[in-house]
Amino acid sequence: MNLKSKLFDLQKDDLSRIPYDREDARKSISVRLASLLPASNRPIVFICIGTDRSTGDSLGPLIGTKLHEKGMSLFHVYGTLDEPIHAVNLIEKVNMIQNTFNNPFIIGIDACLGRLKNVGIVTIDEGPVKPGAGVNKELIPIGDIHITGIVNVSGFMEFFVLQNTRLSLVMKMANSIAEGIAETEKHILRRREIVNLANHDTLTN
Repeated sequence: MNLKSKLFDLQKDDLSRIPYDREDARKSISVRLASLLPASNRPIVFICIGTDRSTGDSLGPLIGTKLHEKGMSLFHVYGTLDEPIHAVNLIEKVNMIQNTFNNPFIIGIDACLGRLKNVGIVTIDEGPVKPGAGVNKELIPIGDIHITGIVNVSGFMEFFVLQNTRLSLVMKMANSIAEGIAETEKHILRRREIVNLANHDTLTN
């Protein structure tokens, strides 16, 4: 679980911060994510951080589970409700991923706490996510880029706040984020098909 500071106040036209319930949230998440992915064919790995033992901190595993259910063919997803990635096994899982893939491009996904007016905001930006920051844990930063969802208010008894976060909100945010990620994969696969067809036509003409 991450903590958003006051430096992360929303700007009206800031494309990196998207309300989960906006009508075009899925498309906006997809467009923003696609703009940050590498042009090269590096393996793209999502590390969904959190635990199903805390309602507020279950955002990451919920997203990971939903992506697994969608059957990702291009993106590699780690961290689900059945096999969560959390403080205890985080380093082990990251080392495993680094040993499995050659120069992976990693997207860290985590829940976070923030200001009341920003609850429900999905942030997609460059740089790693810092899991545990919101509850004063020092864990390794994760990701070339990050996706976070503000699930509740920070500032007082963060553990208690996470435990008492509404599952309804977390589920809806997980749906929006997972749909946006799935849409991104579809766009990339379609684009590759077009490039392959163009290359094939060039070779045969």
